[in-house]
Amino acid sequence: MTTPRDLLITAMDLTASHPPEQGDLSLALAGAELIDLLEARAITLDGDHIVPSDRRATADQELDEAASSLARQPPYESVGDWLWRRGRGLSAAYLTALEAEGRLTRRRRPWMIFQPAHLVLVDSPARRRAANRWASEEPVLTALAAAVGIGDKPTRESPSVADDAVATVLAAVHDAVRSLEAERQRRALDEAAFDNIWRGE
Repeated sequence: MTTPRDLLITAMDLTASHPPEQGDLSLALAGAELIDLLEARAITLDGDHIVPSDRRATADQELDEAASSLARQPPYESVGDWLWRRGRGLSAAYLTALEAEGRLTRRRRPWMIFQPAHLVLVDSPARRRAANRWASEEPVLTALAAAVGIGDKPTRESPSVADDAVATVLAAVHDAVRSLEAERQRRALDEAAFDNIWRGE
């Protein structure tokens, strides 16, 4: 299993009634991919730019897809740009992968027969591994979860990780999520102002 999968499973386990925004989660999943690619030595960081190495195979389909989509010629992509590009729709892609592997199942609430079935986690070694990683307060998973509002760690806290490259990625995830929230608030204000015009207020 990988950090993105552990993050998604943790999000589903801990926030079933109030899941994080899909955009926020997708940005965090993209950051989790970068962290795993750093650990696999498939990439390094030059400042905040992603420099691919010759090592591409990671034994995980989603991570291999992430690695294959990296810019391999200068100017290399910044971590922030990567999060926005790779993160588009990423949470849905990971949900599809977990469902195909049998780690998720569709369940319909008996009193809501006209509503679509929703995805729920099945008991599996992957779920237990993610739960153990969360229970141990593993710094990377905790920081990524905090970025999307999971757990009780303030998102403004500095990541408690020793690796500077990992800390760079975590900081970029937090910045991207804050930017997305600011954009949502701006759009909400614009829509409210538009509604007021139509009502003559």
